[in-house]
Amino acid sequence: MQTSLQDLRYALRMLAKNPGFTAVAVLTLALGIGANAAIFSAVNSLLLHPRGFRTRSDWPPFGCGTKSLT
Repeated sequence: MQTSLQDLRYALRMLAKNPGFTAVAVLTLALGIGANAAIFSAVNSLLLHPRGFRTRSDWPPFGCGTKSLT
């Protein structure tokens, strides 16, 4: 446990010593986590849990609330 705390303190000291590297590392992690969450949400909703339309009449009407052109 003592060694882990020393390693953590050393890592924080090195990150504070190089603010440019720290900013790039944090930004890279944030973008990676955000992209991963966005892709998972899309795959989850489109592939894993798609809406179960049985027939064409079950589809939601397109242009709902707009005037028809005819």
